[in-house]
Amino acid sequence: MGLEDKWHKNETIYSMDVETFYDSDGDGVGDFQGLIDRLGYLSRLGVSCIWLLPFYETPNLDNGYDIADYYQVDSRLGTLGDFVEFTHEARARGIRVIIDMVVNHTSDQHPWFQAARRDPDSPYRDYYVWTDEPAQAPDKDTFFPGEEEDVWNYDEVAEAYYYHRFYRFQPDLNLRNPDVREEIRKILGFWLELGVSGFRVDAATLMIDQKGDLPPLEEPHSVLKEMKSFVRSREGDAVLLAEADDAPDELEAYFGEDGNEMDLLLNFVLNAHLTHALAREEASPLVAGLERLPDVSGTGQWANFLRNYDELNVGRLSGGARAEVFETFGPEERMRIYGRGLRRRLAPMLEGDPDRIELAYSLLFALPGTPIIVSGDEIGMGEDLSLPGRNAVRTPLHWSDDPNAGFSNGDPDDLVRGIIDEGPFSYEHVNVAAQRAEQNSLLDRMSRLIGTRKECPSLGWGAHTVLATDSDSVFANRYDWEENTVVTVHNLAADTATVPLDLGDPDDPLHRLVGAGEHTRRDDGRVAVELGGYEYCWLRVGAEHATRHW
Repeated sequence: MGLEDKWHKNETIYSMDVETFYDSDGDGVGDFQGLIDRLGYLSRLGVSCIWLLPFYETPNLDNGYDIADYYQVDSRLGTLGDFVEFTHEARARGIRVIIDMVVNHTSDQHPWFQAARRDPDSPYRDYYVWTDEPAQAPDKDTFFPGEEEDVWNYDEVAEAYYYHRFYRFQPDLNLRNPDVREEIRKILGFWLELGVSGFRVDAATLMIDQKGDLPPLEEPHSVLKEMKSFVRSREGDAVLLAEADDAPDELEAYFGEDGNEMDLLLNFVLNAHLTHALAREEASPLVAGLERLPDVSGTGQWANFLRNYDELNVGRLSGGARAEVFETFGPEERMRIYGRGLRRRLAPMLEGDPDRIELAYSLLFALPGTPIIVSGDEIGMGEDLSLPGRNAVRTPLHWSDDPNAGFSNGDPDDLVRGIIDEGPFSYEHVNVAAQRAEQNSLLDRMSRLIGTRKECPSLGWGAHTVLATDSDSVFANRYDWEENTVVTVHNLAADTATVPLDLGDPDDPLHRLVGAGEHTRRDDGRVAVELGGYEYCWLRVGAEHATRHW
């Protein structure tokens, strides 16, 4: 498989929810025509891949993750024709599209479930997991403590209990059933035909877990391997990005043998450790996180992120580290959720300081893997803690200081969610239009970082090494790929720090790629990098531009 087939190694992924991006028709809900209208914004930002949250027909009780029809677009967002127009226009701008694929469960309004509950002899009955005696089933915890008490729910029509690890309106599919697996292949094939370049596989860990009182899958990962085999048979360069929030020693298995399973894994382990490093303003938690990860350079790649549309999950940290993160970034109880996470945006966690936010994203982009940005973080949006649960970080994008933040010209009461209109993160202070007009705004800095990352294929393809420094606050790393070497150095603290680094041949020229840090050659041949508070520096060693011998 060549470089072109592994396009995901050097991309920046922009995660977005259609309903909160831009409303084209004034009904208060973002839509595909609005997304088409604003593709130029994403192109200018430098985004090369869009990850769409669920947009299928849905009762919309869990932000679209309760799907009632896998073959239809939610009518609030547009039509199938609008979707095809969107993928065509995105491709014309060099932007690929991956979409959420939610096949661990369906909505309880899905025709499969409705048929299953009405007739015990229906072929759809075995699409789900049923029992008459839930007390005899293996004990499982609900994924939403405090909101759901049990993973079994009694259905009066079926006169039986069905299994759900998420909400009770999201019954789990029985992935032991070959007919269910065939349905999944049909769904994947349908959307590949409409122009997508891959799928984000929701709840991959739960898909391969034992469900209810069913016997475990003989080969749990076979479900994911079948998806990969089918997708690649239809589109040779299509990718699968898995939500696999599993123990570190289990993660390597998701990539399969010789890359025959997932192409990318959301890096929950490193995300938690990166958050701890930012809270402590020290590099050691980040180094520890990298050391916990298996080496997957030969089979797959990590998908790294600072925030997503769920809670910022720090459950993989030790109790003391988790408490430290909560104290620093979530001092109020209302900022926390499920005992494991924060329902906050990055910018307010970092007190709205553009230098700290830029540092955090430079650090993200400098880690081994593919970086993901959540829509709105490129301008430093805040959260709305008055909204319930995860919705605090799911408010509409601020386009301008016009009414409704330029998101919609509809009635404010009709908006899918309210606009942030108070405090330092209100739409009047934080919006796209203002930052477009301002040189060196956060939006400008983010675009520069994305462009620099794209110019450095070494970060996607090269061998990664953490460099020792004599400063607790400084993280330094190096990538080597063919004749290309890139070094990044980040100061996580407010105090100035200078670190000497051994970068090899003292005659090799150094070229600064991005960042404000200064570097000088010392008499002993090492390079001294001086960084002010929250500053960073990317250096290319040797050739001024990336080279490759074909």
